[in-house]
Amino acid sequence: MAQVVDFLNALIWSHWLVKLCLGAGLWFTISTRFVQIRHVGEMLRLIFQGESSEQGVSPFQALAISISGRVGTGNIAGVTTAIALGGPGAVFWMWTIAFLGAASAFVESTLAQIYKCEQDGEYRGGPAYYIEKGMGNKTYSSVFAVSTIVSMGIFMPGVQSNSIAAGLDNAFGIPPLITAFALIAVLATILFGGVKRIGKVAEFVVPFMAVAYIFVALIIIGMNIEKLPGVIELIYRSAFAIEPAFSGVVGMAISWGVKRGIYSNEAGQGTGPHAAAAAEVSHPVKQGLVQAFSIYVDTWFICSATAFMILITGMYNVENPFGGFIKNNIGDVEVGPAYTQMAVETAFPGFGAPFVGIALLFFAFTTIMAYYYIAETNVAYLNRERKSPWMMVGLRAILLGSTFFGAVKTAELAWGMGDVGVGLMAWLNMIALLIIQKPAIIALRDYEKQKKQGLDPVFSPTELGIKHAHWWEQPETKERYDNKII
Repeated sequence: MAQVVDFLNALIWSHWLVKLCLGAGLWFTISTRFVQIRHVGEMLRLIFQGESSEQGVSPFQALAISISGRVGTGNIAGVTTAIALGGPGAVFWMWTIAFLGAASAFVESTLAQIYKCEQDGEYRGGPAYYIEKGMGNKTYSSVFAVSTIVSMGIFMPGVQSNSIAAGLDNAFGIPPLITAFALIAVLATILFGGVKRIGKVAEFVVPFMAVAYIFVALIIIGMNIEKLPGVIELIYRSAFAIEPAFSGVVGMAISWGVKRGIYSNEAGQGTGPHAAAAAEVSHPVKQGLVQAFSIYVDTWFICSATAFMILITGMYNVENPFGGFIKNNIGDVEVGPAYTQMAVETAFPGFGAPFVGIALLFFAFTTIMAYYYIAETNVAYLNRERKSPWMMVGLRAILLGSTFFGAVKTAELAWGMGDVGVGLMAWLNMIALLIIQKPAIIALRDYEKQKKQGLDPVFSPTELGIKHAHWWEQPETKERYDNKII
């Protein structure tokens, strides 16, 4: 099994995927005229506007679902892996892919809103939907849907549950088997409640866990503030092979920084658009901007909090790709949550392991919830004509099983399977985005034009020459937004 996973990773995660993600992000940044910088203020304003409806969730709830999917074990264990295998310079490349990825996230989430539909009383959308409508290719869209179901339902949950189990075992001595049973019991009660229940849980848990984690990180950074300039310099020098100790792993820094950056913030991977499509807004660009901001929350805030905690306290190792260590500060400690736990322990003895263990529990648990919603959306896409209830029941059983299995299997295998899932979705979605990006750019220009006129923008695809945006063309949709701008 491990050999098969390693082979697939080597095939999927070649240097071409790294170049594709960086190149596409740069292209979208240019084509949107640096939307991720120009509209930061608008992003913040839109987050707290709008309300949920019978069909959809509020913009903030959609953001919370999206962030819950992005903010997971990648923000703790993933960052430590990037540093351990790529050196401190990997942090810079995580920041870079986040900046470029915000533009990718804007494009994919705007497209998700443009091509969303109302299905079984709920808004549905995402890459499978915009690939079919924007490209007119049902085969491609079905391949993406199947790949996403496999990734989100089988490969990815195990990474999250594995980190939860490892963190709780290290902090409280709870056996992974007990954690596995508890996880699936609580998870099942939420999953059977649908997107509304997932949205409500995420709306409460995500802000709480993010603020608490960043607060502890700021305390640790403050206690070591004299070291901060040196850490920042180390990150930049290592990223460009200026730092002698890490000059030999600059390629690994780029590769692991981009790899773990994509795994963490998921920009361009195609996960965020599913939640974006569920939002109740009067113009697709509104949710595109909100979702772009979620990339900053994930990487610039939470991933950076982890990176600065472990670098400023020196609680990390850097492995030599040829064997041994380039930097060995903490001995033979397994790469993962333990780095962050040891960093917190330097400031709060006896508190580090429990705090990180609980943070991982919240981060990773809400991520599994988001994975289910993403997988469910793609099952709904494939199940539009057959409408078989057993497909949804089967998905829930499979996801609960993979969550259980992940909690008790080795971390290396869990991460390997997760990387296969992330990479496969990124390949399929990035290529599609480059082909069908035009409607998102047109929508952005329309939004900006209406804002300059002092209007609260309303979307009319027919006037813009955008085809197949059927939901927006319905008379009842136009009437709703003409009478009550959301």
